[in-house]
Amino acid sequence: MAIRRLSLLISVVIAALCVESKYVVYNTSQDVVQGKLNAFFQRWWRDQSELMQITVKQLVNTGQLEFINGGMCMHDEAAPHYIDMVDQTTLGHRFIKEEFNVTPRIGWQIDPFGHSAVQAYLLGAEVGFDSLFFGRIDYQDLAKRQLEKSLEVVWQGSKSLGSSAQIFAGAFPRNYEPPTGFYFEIGDDSPIVQDGRVNALYSTPTIYTDAKYAEHQSWPLKTDDYFPYADRKNAYWTGYFTSRPGLKGYVRVMSGYYLAARQLEFFRGRSEKGPTTDSLGDALAIAQHHDAVSGTSKQHVADDYAKRLFIGYKEAEELVAASLACMVDSGLKSGCRNSLLIGSKKLQVVKPPPINNLSPGLGRSKSQCPLLNITYCPATEVDLSQGKKLVVVVYNSLGWKRDGVVKIPVIHGNVSVQDSSGQEIESQLLPLANVSLGVRNFYATAYVGKSPSATPRYWLAFTASVPPLGFSTYVISTPKGAAATFATQTLYESKGSENSIIEVGPGNLKLIYSASEGKLTQYVNTKSSLKASIEQSYSYYSGDDGFQSYYSGDKEYFQASGAYVFRPNGTIPIASEGQISFTVLRGPLFDEVHQKINSWIHQVTRVYKEKEHVEVEFTVGPIPVDDGIGKEIVTQFTTAIKSNKTFYTDSSGRDFLQRIRDYRADWDLQVNQPVAGNYYPVAVGGGLGVREVLAGRGVGERGSVGGDRGGRGSRREGSRREGGLGERGSVGGDRGGRGSWREGISEGGVSAGGVSVGGDLGGRGFGGGFRLSISVGGGGCRAGGAVGQVG
Repeated sequence: MAIRRLSLLISVVIAALCVESKYVVYNTSQDVVQGKLNAFFQRWWRDQSELMQITVKQLVNTGQLEFINGGMCMHDEAAPHYIDMVDQTTLGHRFIKEEFNVTPRIGWQIDPFGHSAVQAYLLGAEVGFDSLFFGRIDYQDLAKRQLEKSLEVVWQGSKSLGSSAQIFAGAFPRNYEPPTGFYFEIGDDSPIVQDGRVNALYSTPTIYTDAKYAEHQSWPLKTDDYFPYADRKNAYWTGYFTSRPGLKGYVRVMSGYYLAARQLEFFRGRSEKGPTTDSLGDALAIAQHHDAVSGTSKQHVADDYAKRLFIGYKEAEELVAASLACMVDSGLKSGCRNSLLIGSKKLQVVKPPPINNLSPGLGRSKSQCPLLNITYCPATEVDLSQGKKLVVVVYNSLGWKRDGVVKIPVIHGNVSVQDSSGQEIESQLLPLANVSLGVRNFYATAYVGKSPSATPRYWLAFTASVPPLGFSTYVISTPKGAAATFATQTLYESKGSENSIIEVGPGNLKLIYSASEGKLTQYVNTKSSLKASIEQSYSYYSGDDGFQSYYSGDKEYFQASGAYVFRPNGTIPIASEGQISFTVLRGPLFDEVHQKINSWIHQVTRVYKEKEHVEVEFTVGPIPVDDGIGKEIVTQFTTAIKSNKTFYTDSSGRDFLQRIRDYRADWDLQVNQPVAGNYYPVAVGGGLGVREVLAGRGVGERGSVGGDRGGRGSRREGSRREGGLGERGSVGGDRGGRGSWREGISEGGVSAGGVSVGGDLGGRGFGGGFRLSISVGGGGCRAGGAVGQVG
């Protein structure tokens, strides 16, 4: 949203100076550039003539054109996973190196809305930058640092790496603008500095950094991050942590797919004729922009980001299909490698036995299922009678063995699953929920342009065991013996009078529900003798429209809650109404609890036999705004764990940082927004928004919640932890004209293969998931870590 931005794709700084000396007087007669470069540099570069490219390279060689930051974009620092931040920076630096043979030395994050500790050490010091400059820090922090002249610091973003990964960093005194009177732009009326005591020159960040290093002075030490960010009273930029959760989820899914596709591209052998992963890599890089994955762009811009991701995915999908064909088919096709090398070792490929009568699903055609999140996979929704068989290939892009449950939609229940050796493995069938079918029909129609030809009746679930950087195959067919086990189904109606409890879970992990209230009450692990009280609830904050405070005297600023800023109208959540009815499905692999929280919130809680975490999926929306009130949807967990206002959130999916409610380590916080001011970003959080360690003092219990995309989390009063899901506003935008509910700023939720479903918001909602774990000792982070892995 920067008005005076020097770059969008590849950051550049332009100056007129001589290469022989770093410190020269700025010569205003040397007409280098008429105005600013404010477009994507790479795109501009590819459209230029050979003569223009030669001229630009000469400017780079003489020091008149300087690349800083150098990523494909100026990425956001709250929502992205650090792997995506590294990837997009690498692509940009590779382009600069190949075209200009230079490497950027300066980090330049002047517009993101707060700054991550991972940015300082991993995307700063360890990238090789000599300094990092940024524009946005909290207005209270800024005022204190201006008074103390401590805007510049030595930033140690990692406690484990310490001084080995520290970087010289500086915040601008006026956002991303120079101080008043020091613009010196073409057409600017700032007076030229003429003072015998001052040697002023038109400099660059690199020249400035070299001068600071030459002074051999010391600076204050900074060890945490710059979140959350507020630029004035009542304006905490914590709303964007959950804006457009659908786009955030789509970016995260494509990130994992990109990792797997690149590996398969290497295994098969890269072909410059295509298909390649380049388009998906470029789309993912641009999607990390601080007005992209952040969720703060206009609707048509968000549509374009999703479209580019989808185009990149479709090309990568062809590559993945061809690569799997090479690896799986018994007769290797020409152009495929017979042996796949990983370092100095060969990857052993175990092929399935020859199978006759394959269905046109995941067999020879190598179809994929990108829309399982909306229960849509035509490849598996086939009739397997008359001897047809379906082969499912499961690929593991991570460096360790993974055992997990795979679910696919099927139209008949008379099926069984075998592994590649022909051994029958345990499986179970679950009926599809009505809410899932509704989502499926709406989004599948938008995706393919017509209603689905078949309607699945069940989820078929089985456990897949996949080696590191490898694959396993499973055959689904009509059984000769026993078929998949049908899950038993029991409906419970909370009546308010029963005292009985309902135990859910086929293994060591159990969830205890109150039959009278229909609510979760306990988390039990018989293996570790853990019994912890826990409750979950949904509610929403009404969004402040800004008018009351404006007309009551605060006329300096109008501030509504929206895409950027979270400003609830009051500090007490409004609870969802009505009693909760729920259905319990029990099977040999896992149990499920289906809950209808209200008419527009549904949740499925899953407890596995072989896992020690709980998996939750939710569907929210369409969020009603007929009452004219914008709504910030949250879910809360209340436990008996006492943490004395302390909790932890991840930093860009990597380190954990300690958070203390109503407290900042660098200044005495004046609490103006007790809700919004205590929300922090969670890159490995997401729908729930809490990748949070519920640290207990003296009780030995730790808990964590980890989601499937970037989000936000907080610790409220008492022992309640809270995570934001998404919002739908009822008034115009909060900043830059963005945030209107008419654009569905946060309701693009269920990603249909990159296709943005426009039109009436009446059919739109968002879905997501998270994992919950409580354990004795230090194992509570396990759930979040598992979710946070891409691939």
